[in-house]
Amino acid sequence: MIQVELTPHLFTFFPVLRGKKIEMEATTVQEVVTQLEAMAPGLSFYLCDEGGALRPHVNIFIGQERIVDRRTLTDRISPGTRVLIMQALSGG
Repeated sequence: MIQVELTPHLFTFFPVLRGKKIEMEATTVQEVVTQLEAMAPGLSFYLCDEGGALRPHVNIFIGQERIVDRRTLTDRISPGTRVLIMQALSGG
């Protein structure tokens, strides 16, 4: 099992995940995104563009390391690992 954490701002758009401990069986970032989409429809499109690549304002970390494959999300995830999904915020 891996643990997935989202930055609090994402709960504004996907309140169904608020307060939930998100754990899943996944070996790649793509599998994480697919399973999150099943839990919160629309989340994968918020994170990824039409071609499946990670959007520029989104970062995903496996442990302390930022993922390398932003295009096809093939970075491997080991059991027991924490995955953090965050997005950049801007404003004036």
